[in-house]
Amino acid sequence: MDFAVLGWEDVAFRLDHRQFAYAGKFVVPSGKAAVLAPDAPPIEAQPAPREGYACGIVAAVSFSADRTDAATLWVRYVTVRSDRRGEGIGPRLLCFLADRAPTREYERVQIAVNNPFAFEAAYKAGFAYTGASTGLAELVCRRPAGPLERVGDDEANGDNDEAPTDLADDRSGSAYREGLDVYRQRDLSLEERRFCERVRERGPPLIVDAPA
Repeated sequence: MDFAVLGWEDVAFRLDHRQFAYAGKFVVPSGKAAVLAPDAPPIEAQPAPREGYACGIVAAVSFSADRTDAATLWVRYVTVRSDRRGEGIGPRLLCFLADRAPTREYERVQIAVNNPFAFEAAYKAGFAYTGASTGLAELVCRRPAGPLERVGDDEANGDNDEAPTDLADDRSGSAYREGLDVYRQRDLSLEERRFCERVRERGPPLIVDAPA
């Protein structure tokens, strides 16, 4: 698989809604990054959104600059093909994008997540809960742009209550549990509730290795 930034703005393609969540959001021009199968054609050879589905895309992320803060890049949507979910591809793609954000003079990357599984994926990509939420009740998570400095697994990824500020705003166990507790107050499915209980007891997950 190849990880690639397809463009920082005005990229659009059509994903098969039977295979991808949020498929319709990717026809809107914006920045896009993707995980591509070895036989995937280049983005310029992909069909236009009105002409057919994009080929060879395993996962994709849509992003754009914050409307009021030019130093902040917002991840808008993340999707992984249904047959490849659960492999950690989404968090690695988020890391890949965040590592390259400084090339466009971004200083931080933010994402708003609406369920505990997406919250966990964001944490695996080095994001941390800010304590804020959007008008759609999504929890806002943030991380610095650029490669994260690993300061040791116990400090960077473990369950401790001190925040290593060179990694993210707050990677502490208390901030992580605070975010999960917001979800636990909602009408969750049994699967989501059990997941929250399990990972809350464990603490923040390890940060995945970013693709080269």
